[in-house]
Amino acid sequence: MNDLIQLNPSDLGLALGLIGAAIALSRFSKIELEGQLLIAAGRAILQLLVVGYVLALIFALDNPLAVLGLLGIMIMIASIVAKNRINQKIKGLFPIVSSSLLISTFLTLSYVLALIIQPDRWYDPQYLIPLTGMILGNAMNSASLAGERLSSMIEQNRLSVETHLCLGATPKQAISSYQKDAIRASLIPTLNQMMVVGLVSLPEMFTGQVLAGGDPLNAASYQILILFMIAFTNLLTAIIVTEGVYRRFFNPHAQLI
Repeated sequence: MNDLIQLNPSDLGLALGLIGAAIALSRFSKIELEGQLLIAAGRAILQLLVVGYVLALIFALDNPLAVLGLLGIMIMIASIVAKNRINQKIKGLFPIVSSSLLISTFLTLSYVLALIIQPDRWYDPQYLIPLTGMILGNAMNSASLAGERLSSMIEQNRLSVETHLCLGATPKQAISSYQKDAIRASLIPTLNQMMVVGLVSLPEMFTGQVLAGGDPLNAASYQILILFMIAFTNLLTAIIVTEGVYRRFFNPHAQLI
């Protein structure tokens, strides 16, 4: 297959024409998204260029501490974003979210790297960083969806929860149905993606390898692996997050607060 066609700065300049056209279309249609489009484009350019230089440095260093340091920063940022999306009123969310992301990501990557991909070095940035980025981004969304749904359902059904408690139910039993609904809701985007992949959309992992000149069948194999990794990580993350979130609504005496 042909090698990937390289894009030079002038090509990226032409790509800006698409954003310019989007801004013009927003202005013509009076949608008033011009400022947001401009800011989003600027941030995307800056962030991706910075990431590109950072990854180039880490690849050059080829040091496990550098790789783990970057992964730690990624998990910290994902935890902060997910925490802010759940409920600002709940205290102590950061340890819950960060531990859920860390545990689910660690277990998934350990299984895949040790049994499936088996790179020469476990910290090989060529595999560890992209795989972490893909599953961590999805796990972050799963954590925020599950946590936000559970917290809002508990707040909206306080009377029902208190009634269950009065009848002798434990806090876990009182919110059990809400926890299941929250977990299911957090997995809807993942299940939808798996149901239509290859039919409605071609995922980034697949298209990236094909554009780079890779074998389409090998690209499909990697994409299957990524989807299964995401499904497991998202489910485990949602379970851990909801377990931690619901406990924040009860005191040591099993009373709703």
